[in-house]
This record gives sequence, structure tokens and C-alpha cells, in this order.
Amino acid sequence: MQALFQLGTLYKEGKEVAQDYKEAAKWMRMAAEQGHTQSQCYLGLFYDEGLGVPQDYKEAFKWYKMAADQGNADAKFYLGFLYDDGLGVPQDYTEAMKWYLLAAEQNHAQAQYNIGVLYNDGRGVEKDYKEAVKWFRLAAEQGHVDAQQNLKLLMEEGNHSSRSFKLRKSKKVRLR
Repeated sequence: MQALFQLGTLYKEGKEVAQDYKEAAKWMRMAAEQGHTQSQCYLGLFYDEGLGVPQDYKEAFKWYKMAADQGNADAKFYLGFLYDDGLGVPQDYTEAMKWYLLAAEQNHAQAQYNIGVLYNDGRGVEKDYKEAVKWFRLAAEQGHVDAQQNLKLLMEEGNHSSRSFKLRKSKKVRLR
């Protein structure tokens, strides 16, 4: 299983071989089908972004869910992202929050940041400045640059319930 994952990683990163997402997906699928969680998450990302496979959010959801059910924090974050944007699933901010919280429990900085955005915007939860600051602070402490910037902005502006800050959520980033 690990050897299949490592071979897929070589193709994904283009190390020692030419970068080839189609070949990477082939090897990751073999490992994923044997239950390798990191391969499942990568395969979800490949389907999510159309890397080496046709873009298919429902297929991405399937692979993310398998990995998330085995405790993979990145997969939990990506499930939250799918629900947040309504990609392959109905848009559901409450469900997005659920998955972000599960990833945040594992110190996932991007999930912590997106929780802050949901509290700031009042999506899936009641708008709550103090909760937004709490979650931005947790992400900022891990070096999340957008969280640091938003935390600074919110601290400078203070609690202005009549003013709404429109903050962008954390982007999906390729896994290391």
C-alpha cells in the first residue's frame, strides 16, 4: 500500500519521473482501494480539481469521505469546502461547519480559518465576532497568513455589529 502511494507521489510531484497526474491517479487509486487514507484524500483532490481524471465533485466527495471516516483531517476540511460551496452536494453551511470543526479538532489551520469566516459572515451559525476572532487566532498561531491579516483587521476595527466584514474563505491547497 505505502509503495503504491509513494509511486503515485513521485508522479504527482514529478520527482525522478516526469510529472503525470494521470499516472499518479492510477497508483493512488490502487493504494486508496486498499484503504490508504492519504491516497484516498489525494484521489479526492484529483477528482475535485480534475488532475489526471475528469473533474467530478461527487467522486471527490466519495474519496474524501472514505479518508475522513478514517480520521484524515485534510479530507474533513475538503468535505467542509464542498458543502460550503455546494460542489457535488447541496450547499449547506451547517454541514460545512460540522466538517470544518472536525478538522479543526485536529489543529487544521485552514479549517480553523474557515470557521472564523463562517462566524464572521453568519453562515450556518449566528454571526459572532468573538467566535470569529477566536478561530482566526487559532489559525494565526499556526502561521495562517490570511487569519493573521483578518485578526489584525478585526482587532483594529473592534466589534462593529452594524458593519460586516466580507472575508474570503481559505482556498483549497494541494496537499504536501
